[in-house]
Amino acid sequence: MEIALWIVSGLLAALYLLVGAVKFARGRALRARMGWVEDFPDPAVRFIGLAESAGAIGVVAPWAADVAPVLTPVAAAGLVLLQLLAIRVHVRRGETSQLGINVLLLLMAAFVAVGRFAGW
Repeated sequence: MEIALWIVSGLLAALYLLVGAVKFARGRALRARMGWVEDFPDPAVRFIGLAESAGAIGVVAPWAADVAPVLTPVAAAGLVLLQLLAIRVHVRRGETSQLGINVLLLLMAAFVAVGRFAGW
């Protein structure tokens, strides 16, 4: 189970770090690629990117360094919350094609949160 947790954590970290950094750097300039940013002010989009980047670091670094390892499942739980909110936005906007990836990311983050809280 430990290997599966590390693989999923690594995938989450890579994806959220990349996407979060882009959102943080570009903000609302992403509206051509991500229509949902139209609904939010630029600081909110950048904050979402910052939260995703922090979550990316949080699902790997504390557990790997054995420094405050409880932060790893907390970060994963934060990513679950982030995806729940993303699903809400996409449903409200009628962007159902986005839901599959959101649900997958939610399940992956939930797996890491439960696995790390349980100490698997």
